[in-house]
Amino acid sequence: MKVLHNYIKATNTHKFDEVRKLLHPHAVYFFSDQTCTTHEEIQTYFENAWSIVQEENYQAQDVKWIYAGSDSATCTYTYFYEGYINGKYASGRGRATNIFVKESDEWLLIHEHLSPLPK
Repeated sequence: MKVLHNYIKATNTHKFDEVRKLLHPHAVYFFSDQTCTTHEEIQTYFENAWSIVQEENYQAQDVKWIYAGSDSATCTYTYFYEGYINGKYASGRGRATNIFVKESDEWLLIHEHLSPLPK
């Protein structure tokens, strides 16, 4: 579905106003170290990550749409990021689940859950 592509593209602008356009007003994010339940909390988390990982490129790999209906869609994928931390190249990956809902003919992200890969 194009909505995931649009979300990843918005994330890679490193401008939260672009990400916000795709967020449901009640979006909830489960990061491995924090839960964010407001756009302000989500923005702070994103902007902190962007300040740590300079020139970050974020990707969704091995995307699987486990449900795609007329009003909601859920996918899982492996996230991959790369960029520079303190001037040195860094990269990593983990697991992601995204849930999108359709409201007023617009697909919006209502939930994202990121976690490390199992060991």
